[in-house]
Amino acid sequence: MAAKNDRKMFVGIAWGCAAELKLFLTALLFLCTFATLLQLLPSRFFLSPSDLRRCLSSPNAAADSAADVVHNPSVQHKDSNNTATGVVTRAFNPYGSAAYSYIVMSAYRGGPNTFAVVGLSSKPLQVYGNPTYECRWESHNTSTATVSAAGYKILPDWGYGRVYTVVVVNCTFPIPSGGDRDGGQLLLRSGNDTFPALEEEPGAQWENSSLTAVLQYDYLYCGSPLHGDLSPQRVREWLAYHVRLFGEKSHFVMYDAGGVHDGLRAVLAPWIEKGFVTLHDVREQEKFDGYYHNQFLIVNDCLHRYRFSTKWMFFFDVDEFVFVPKKTNIGSVMDSLSEYTQITMAQMPMSGSLCLAEDAPQRSRKWGFEKLVYKDVMRGKRRDRKYAVQPRNVFATGVHMTQNMVGKTMHNTYDRIGYFHYHGTIAQRQEPCSRFLNVSQITVDGVPYVMDTTLREVAGAVKRFELETIGPVLQGTRQ
Repeated sequence: MAAKNDRKMFVGIAWGCAAELKLFLTALLFLCTFATLLQLLPSRFFLSPSDLRRCLSSPNAAADSAADVVHNPSVQHKDSNNTATGVVTRAFNPYGSAAYSYIVMSAYRGGPNTFAVVGLSSKPLQVYGNPTYECRWESHNTSTATVSAAGYKILPDWGYGRVYTVVVVNCTFPIPSGGDRDGGQLLLRSGNDTFPALEEEPGAQWENSSLTAVLQYDYLYCGSPLHGDLSPQRVREWLAYHVRLFGEKSHFVMYDAGGVHDGLRAVLAPWIEKGFVTLHDVREQEKFDGYYHNQFLIVNDCLHRYRFSTKWMFFFDVDEFVFVPKKTNIGSVMDSLSEYTQITMAQMPMSGSLCLAEDAPQRSRKWGFEKLVYKDVMRGKRRDRKYAVQPRNVFATGVHMTQNMVGKTMHNTYDRIGYFHYHGTIAQRQEPCSRFLNVSQITVDGVPYVMDTTLREVAGAVKRFELETIGPVLQGTRQ
């Protein structure tokens, strides 16, 4: 009897809610139908984020947008069908921006009638289009005739370019250009595009004495772009070591591609104040996708900017330490190689994690090149080389060597100069030692290592040099 009454109560409740159930079921059916139809609609019926932003913008902005569409010829260009010939002419409507034909970074005078323009260009354009360049010098004195010459194009990045590749254009005119002190403008023309490369103010003149003047530096370092979360302590060690090695008439040019954070800037500051370091902000180049933060572009800018300032110009990285044997110095070594335009240096790769057991208790007080003492001695492996040039004889340069120069190259420098490479340690913001050993040789993951304490032995002298030169300002530097 109780079960029968319960069934009657349920039926009564359901019957009383019949209107609400009908409404719910109708709404559910409508939503399912709408969702199914959405899958069949073309994409142009959907709202994009830009459409939503346009809806939220002011009425004037919407009107402006409409005006843009009206005046855009690519939107008006439609397919056409010629029924007489049966030919359908198709339209191609471009949007956005393609890769630029040329991006000027810098241009430098190299003599009374010669210039170098350093920049980037679309890699597909250079590979498949092979554009040529015409140089033109226009004096500010309108009575002086314009001088033109074919530009000599150099592609120094060995095909490593990405969207953009490096193009150095040498402009050499048949007569002196700008020698009248009237000033002028260097223009570069490629195809239908003409763009300014260099502006000289009235009064500027190339002085031939620049070729015979006493050089400002003996050695100048051209750095690769600094990028990422670099270790201030590793850069501190690198700077102190190399300023001591290269001496008072040396200079270090750094390029900030996003890696000079506050901690690193504090390390550079005392050396900048002492005149040993110049820092260039090149973060803007990150807009243009080239090889490794446009490394080839940076080194070519450095070459031409400082080529008349130094006898020797060095190219290597901030995790690499140049070394000359005991009982020699950098001056005597480079003097012995003065007949060469370029010399290359052999790499000695060091472990970035293997350290001596005796350093474990005081590892935080040891410098990186002081405690990382195990050298990779695997045979048959190709090693990278870094190099130095006498820059006045070089037209364009690369990362590991140059192929655009006048003069000879010396590769057999093993007994005179080389460099230790602590790969990966510069971007490590923590203690590098992860394994402590008490052996003179070991094989790890198939790689044989032997102990090499060459740089460890000079660590004390480098620390004293830093203290004597800039004081204790960097004593509290962290990893």
